[in-house]
Amino acid sequence: MTPSSIRWEQDGDGIVVLTLDDPSSSANTMNDAYVAAMGETIDRLEREKGSIRGVVVTSAKKTFFAGGNLGGLIRATPETREDVLAHVTLVKSQLRRLETLGRPVAAAINGTALGGGLEITLACHHRVVLDDPTIKLGFPEVTLGLLPGAGGVVRSVRLLGLTTALLELLLQGQQIRPEKALELGLVHEVAADRDELLAKAKAWVLANETAQQPYDVKGYKVPGGTPSSPSLAATVPAFPANLTKQLKGAPYPAPYAILSAAVEGLQVDVDTAFVVEGRYFVDLVVGQISTNMIQALWFDLNRVNGGASRPAGPERYAARKVGVLGAGMMGAGIAHAFAKVGVDVVLKDVDLAAAEKGKVHVAGLVGKQVSRGRMSQEKADAFLARITPTGDAADLAGCDVVVEAVFEDQALKHRVLREAEQHAAGDALLASNTSTLPITGLAEGVERQDDVVGMHFFSPVDKMPLVELIVGERTSDAALARAYDIVRQIGKTPIVVQDSRGFFTSRVFGTLVLEGAALLAEGLAPMSIERAALQAGFPAGPLTLLDEVTLTLPLKISDEAKKAGSAEDHPGLAVVRRLVEQGRTGKAAGQGFFDWTPEKRVWPGLAELYPPSDAVPFADAQERLLFAMAVETARCVEERVLGSVEDANIGSIMGIGFPPLYGGVLQYVDQYAGGVAGFVARADELADRYGERFRPPALLLERAVPAGSLRAAIGA
Repeated sequence: MTPSSIRWEQDGDGIVVLTLDDPSSSANTMNDAYVAAMGETIDRLEREKGSIRGVVVTSAKKTFFAGGNLGGLIRATPETREDVLAHVTLVKSQLRRLETLGRPVAAAINGTALGGGLEITLACHHRVVLDDPTIKLGFPEVTLGLLPGAGGVVRSVRLLGLTTALLELLLQGQQIRPEKALELGLVHEVAADRDELLAKAKAWVLANETAQQPYDVKGYKVPGGTPSSPSLAATVPAFPANLTKQLKGAPYPAPYAILSAAVEGLQVDVDTAFVVEGRYFVDLVVGQISTNMIQALWFDLNRVNGGASRPAGPERYAARKVGVLGAGMMGAGIAHAFAKVGVDVVLKDVDLAAAEKGKVHVAGLVGKQVSRGRMSQEKADAFLARITPTGDAADLAGCDVVVEAVFEDQALKHRVLREAEQHAAGDALLASNTSTLPITGLAEGVERQDDVVGMHFFSPVDKMPLVELIVGERTSDAALARAYDIVRQIGKTPIVVQDSRGFFTSRVFGTLVLEGAALLAEGLAPMSIERAALQAGFPAGPLTLLDEVTLTLPLKISDEAKKAGSAEDHPGLAVVRRLVEQGRTGKAAGQGFFDWTPEKRVWPGLAELYPPSDAVPFADAQERLLFAMAVETARCVEERVLGSVEDANIGSIMGIGFPPLYGGVLQYVDQYAGGVAGFVARADELADRYGERFRPPALLLERAVPAGSLRAAIGA
């Protein structure tokens, strides 16, 4: 950006319209050049204040403002702390000068304003936004290990009240629509189009020439009161405990920093509150966790979604009519995903009645959207009309994509894919939703083996954002590219892996849950195992996860692997087999490691089967769960199942619940104390004490001496 990137236009009424328009990018960001441009603009506003009646801030971009400069933030270190603090203090001071200019300032929000973009608008006295459901407003910083550092915490809690700001915006990083923003009071007006947007902003400026921020008016009362007010004094002390419960004990510093900045900032004057917020912000920026999360959930994710693993040659593709084979929960979920983006779906099962049950499941998902006001009944009816249930394979005629989602049985999958190949379009993509069976073997059941690809969805499909694409020995680049484009068409994130038993996600997920079972056999109490996982950042404990996927699944996978020549036998399998032999097969049966009815509780019989002991320290249990996944992922890289760091990190976070605070499973290795060398040393310690499954593979040894990173080794 240059000073001219904030365009200055003054109309006949004396209103200055400042249009944010970075000529070097498709989006405005809070980079160094923006700071220079804003500084010069504020200087001019102050110099020419006598001829100015007010200011309107808007944007020339599709989005109002994209937010902070993450490329700069990720490079911050403890050594650059003072530089980061000086930078954010300058940004804050500019916005403070804008809101205390002595002239009314309105924001005309023409597009999405997240993070720094929303902070700019909060420094305006009045906010008008386009009434467009695609526009989002919010503070997503917490999802990247940060807090809003340009005044977002201070202003939002003063304008909305402590509880509303924390729960509706700050602690979970919600991105809300204009309608919700108006309801909360985050914006003051909505406009039908851009002309009306500017007109309303200007009209407000002309009618409010003495405007100030509410919190700069003497006697202003913060909605709901301050932490010392009787209305909040009794509840504020409970906030940290509630936050710990919400995070399940996971060590995420950002939510606690947000809570602290919000509460402490309300007990001092606004300018001191900005200082408090800035210090908490810098603590987060220079920490490792924000670096991990920004790297994975911004840079890695954008590379994956941008096509880093997509073959470059084939043209972009969009599905027109999709056949889904199998109308169970998974197949119905896949049908829902395609119908949601306007694609016609043929949902086939063994007979019409079974297929119609699948459509009923979709209708339930759509009905929830209608009941919550997120979809009209008219759109819901059109949505469901796009799904045709059937028991006749002939109805697959014209389908250019087929996705099978039947039981994990190779002979059955061969049969349904062969039948689909005969009836669908002659060049239809043939995809399998298998989670473990090698794609090369499944492709042997059809004639056009180069059109077969693995397309592994995760359950529940309507909520899980990842799809794992598996490349068989004969899968063509054209088929892979089509699959990649189709996944992006339905708004999900595709990672690409090579064919093997269990591929990447199922294989690595198995090490997590079986390690939990092994810890039980070594005497760690069931709830200690669960808490070790939760406090490490996993969304659920390994024993809970085993119960949810059913205990018979890992046994079946192990048996199939042995048939294929693999003799590896994880110690956790013996535990699982012992429970299955007693009829305890998991949540669906009401009993596994836990009794699930009438409510979830640990099965008392576990203490008799595996008497508790203190043989495994809690810290070791936590690291065993993390290392089991990391070491197995390194083996996947070494065996060329995985081809990129980005696919590994994003796949582990979005598909199998690896804690985002570490930035993904390979970033965990790179950021471990001492880097790869430190990780290797600790892995060897775990292997010596707990088993060879923790022994680091050659790939890690090569990167440990001389010191290096997996990201560099894999060429990301």
